[in-house]
Amino acid sequence: MNKNTLAITISALSISLNVILKSLGKMLNVPFLFLDTVGTILSGVLLGPFFGGITGLITNVITALVNNPIELPYSIVNMMIGIIVGLIARKFNFNIKIAVLTGILLAILAPLVGTPITVYLFGGLTGGSIDLLTGWLVKSGERIFTAAFIPRVISNLLDKIVSCVIVAIIINKLPKNLLKKIRGC
Repeated sequence: MNKNTLAITISALSISLNVILKSLGKMLNVPFLFLDTVGTILSGVLLGPFFGGITGLITNVITALVNNPIELPYSIVNMMIGIIVGLIARKFNFNIKIAVLTGILLAILAPLVGTPITVYLFGGLTGGSIDLLTGWLVKSGERIFTAAFIPRVISNLLDKIVSCVIVAIIINKLPKNLLKKIRGC
């Protein structure tokens, strides 16, 4: 299998993983656990920022088409996640410690990019469970950006740390010769 075929195959599997885990997360209904970026993170770690970003972008295009059009503008967030993780994985070994730190970073950066989308396109509410906290914060006197941002950071802390740790565990379980071959793409 040549390098491009391998990279495209891993990206396609990562996109599928995002879609499947997002559905599983909805089905399990665990608060603040979405699992919709595990594949993006995996692709970023294995293939670098370019394929990580492409994986995130294509995931949201697909889910917007088959699930909910509201997901399309957030493709930039998923793309950013793949790029950032890809850059981190180039510099550091993506072990549990780096995964937790990356998850914390993503928990702040993803809402920094996503909250303006939520506020400007949807008035701060997207129909999710965190809208309750957003509404409460608005009623308490917070500005709409702050009211929409805070719940997203809180929810992302659990989701992004868990997602990054899952990827670190997957990477740790892969045979070293396979990792070498993949990273040679």
